[in-house]
Amino acid sequence: MPFEGKTNYEEFVIFLSEIKIKSNYMNEVAINDNSFLRQFETRVDGHLAKIEYSSQERKVFLTKLVIPDEISAEGFKEDFIKSVLHHIQEKNLRVVPTSPQIAGFLRKNRQYKEMLPVGIRI
Repeated sequence: MPFEGKTNYEEFVIFLSEIKIKSNYMNEVAINDNSFLRQFETRVDGHLAKIEYSSQERKVFLTKLVIPDEISAEGFKEDFIKSVLHHIQEKNLRVVPTSPQIAGFLRKNRQYKEMLPVGIRI
């Protein structure tokens, strides 16, 4: 047994904390809008995850999602995309996902449908 000498309660607490770390790495990701490089970015353990974009009028085209292999936390990709979408939503802009990964996320999470411009369907 990996936790010999500890009570069942202590083992349970350790088990729950490990699950929380694995499944809920980041609920809110701190986003930096690097307008010079036209990318939303965040750093995790020194590694840069980014979503590249271009903007036109009141629309943000999300063109590429880059998450290094070193960032392996479960749920990070979804939390990162959600944080970027909330950032865009706060500015009352529309989003056009040209990245297949981001388009797939929007298909699964229909609550972001109202962020799409008129005439854009996913």
